[in-house]
Amino acid sequence: DCLGTPIVYSPVKADLTGNIKKIRAVYDSNPARFKTLQNILEVEKEMHGSAWPKTGATLALMWLKRGLKFMLVLLQSISDGERDEEHPNLIRVNAMKAYEIALKKYHGWMLQKLFMGSVYALPYKSDLLKALEKGKEVKEEETIEKIHQFLLRVTPILDAIYEMYTKMNAELSYKA
Repeated sequence: DCLGTPIVYSPVKADLTGNIKKIRAVYDSNPARFKTLQNILEVEKEMHGSAWPKTGATLALMWLKRGLKFMLVLLQSISDGERDEEHPNLIRVNAMKAYEIALKKYHGWMLQKLFMGSVYALPYKSDLLKALEKGKEVKEEETIEKIHQFLLRVTPILDAIYEMYTKMNAELSYKA
């Protein structure tokens, strides 16, 4: 909800939410068996055979981790002070960097063009930071520090998920 125009970003939110629901459904089906994300991948690999990793929670987590990486790179770029000097309150530069790093290579021509158009609907940096603070008026430096602390905690977790996918040979490179 922090990224502005709901009509533009509602498919992204729905995709992320859908992926979380798929992973959660697998976990909820047998919490003792699926204690960790790695357990889910291992069991699904055994269950789905040659269809794995193109199915189930494994596929949902693959797309979820990519979406999360986009968000973390975007926040890191903002936290690092990267910006368009001519338009310092726009976050297009940050979003483009995040897209290049996290998602572009997995998107076909059509999705790439859709993304390029959607950056014009992004909120101003000041509005994004205010939304992250749930509407409270807080100094930008305080919000940036909170982002920095969040990134310090979350980035190693996401890195571990990426490493798990690499070790299990679960990463797919096809384009959506």
